[in-house]
Amino acid sequence: MRVKGILRTWMLPIAMLVGVLSYFVYANLPFLDNTHATANRAIAIIQPFLIFCMLFLSFCKINPKRLRLRPWHGWLLLIQCGSFLLLSLPAIFCKDADTKVLWESAMICMLCPTATAAAVITGKLGGNTTNLVTYTILINLATSIAAPAIFPLVNPAIGMGFFPSFLLILGKVFPLLMIPLLLAFLVRYLMPGLHKIIVKQKDLAFYIWSVSLTLALAVTTKIIVHSGIGLHYEIGIAVISLICCIIQFLLGKQIGGRYHDRISGGQSMGQKNTVFAIWLGYTFLSPITALAGGFYTIWHNLFNSYQLYRKQKKEGKE
Repeated sequence: MRVKGILRTWMLPIAMLVGVLSYFVYANLPFLDNTHATANRAIAIIQPFLIFCMLFLSFCKINPKRLRLRPWHGWLLLIQCGSFLLLSLPAIFCKDADTKVLWESAMICMLCPTATAAAVITGKLGGNTTNLVTYTILINLATSIAAPAIFPLVNPAIGMGFFPSFLLILGKVFPLLMIPLLLAFLVRYLMPGLHKIIVKQKDLAFYIWSVSLTLALAVTTKIIVHSGIGLHYEIGIAVISLICCIIQFLLGKQIGGRYHDRISGGQSMGQKNTVFAIWLGYTFLSPITALAGGFYTIWHNLFNSYQLYRKQKKEGKE
């Protein structure tokens, strides 16, 4: 039981460390050079599958009748979308390419929707998963509207109007979010026996997320190593992503706490779908901007690890 408790507490930092080390070991074994393309294709299939399974398991524990709008949902949407719009102004009019990348990095960090794994971490921390899922749906909708409206102004070179961008983003985020949600609700009402078995699997979604996190950190490490930009650039983007992470966790917790939903508020705003953030950077801005999502992956998972450690320590004292 002690080993299991240690694993629960430190699973995220262990997964992160394994992901980073796995990349360096794999990339420096010459006899595996011919397998890199195959490995990239495999990760592109395995990671969405793991996220789908994780979401399905988490959503099975949610009663659809309890999915309701909460006052803090509106405040968090206002802050995320409002800050994105404000940050877009200097990005649009900035003439210096280097400075513009930093503004774009902040834009992506602030608008990026809630992570698909946030439901798992929120449940482990004792938060309200149902309220978080409601916000996740809302912020994905908001992102699908705000991003295609602003990105063509920031980077006219993409040559993509609102509706093509809107459909592209919608097609990227919603299948992986809505299909497991709908499937979980169908299982709840059509196969109650199976639903009871799934709900009993208390930690399975968390361990699946840990495997997915290992893959995500390996990919993040690859992006950072192969970015081809100066160290000062990387440090600047890393600092900006860290500041955005701290601000959003603090605001989310403060606002959520006013409505007795501190944990859900913090995770809703602070824990990001960084894979989507990286994709946004590559698709609409630049590969350099995509680094912001990679660094944010590190920051929010380190903070989640700390939160899980504190909770485990508190439970050990009680």
